[in-house]
Amino acid sequence: MLTLRKSQARGHADHGWLKSYHSFSFAEYVDPAHMGWGNLRVINEDRIAPGTGFGTHGHRDMEIISYVLEGNLAHKDSMGNVKGIPPGDVQRMSAGRGVMHSEFNHAAGQTTHFLQIWIEPDVRGIPPSYEQKTIPEADKRGALRLVASPDGAADSVTIHADARIYAGLFDGTEAAVLPIDPARKAYVFVARGSVAVNDQALDTGDAALLSAESRITVSEGRQAEVLVFDLAP
Repeated sequence: MLTLRKSQARGHADHGWLKSYHSFSFAEYVDPAHMGWGNLRVINEDRIAPGTGFGTHGHRDMEIISYVLEGNLAHKDSMGNVKGIPPGDVQRMSAGRGVMHSEFNHAAGQTTHFLQIWIEPDVRGIPPSYEQKTIPEADKRGALRLVASPDGAADSVTIHADARIYAGLFDGTEAAVLPIDPARKAYVFVARGSVAVNDQALDTGDAALLSAESRITVSEGRQAEVLVFDLAP
């Protein structure tokens, strides 16, 4: 079964320096019908104005993935990591028993556009940790490239959760098929462009929530970038 969730149905917050769309309940956006999907808890599409950002704040017992679409995200945390995250990189922070961090856009005249993703971990109270990897664009072209997994397969970042994340770029005749266990859940988010998921048309910001499906077919892309989540039930 595939359920379509349109971009305009998401929650929205405009803080001036930050414009954010929430796929699931977050902060002041509360929707009991959209509290998460499987163990996927948050997808926030954030745009940070130049010279601004999230000041130092804390997290605990959550797997947090940042996927930058445009600009650069400056990360600093209590583990001693000071990193810049450009488009093409995937960053994973396991909050574990507690971590403090900040995220800023230091670029002048350029908005940082990124996806903030939270996945509920299958272990709690572990030491916090950080990982960042560059995923070549060629690996995602016309394919679903594994970018996060429990075992770090295919040079993906390692998450402490029963979930796998794939990223793909699709245009024209490019297509990919991902087999999935029908007992699990899956989620497809269109970061930009338009694409067909199991023959259902999706545009920028749209998502497909899938259950009891044995495959995900991505096709008919028009300058599309998509994330596909294979999730615990």
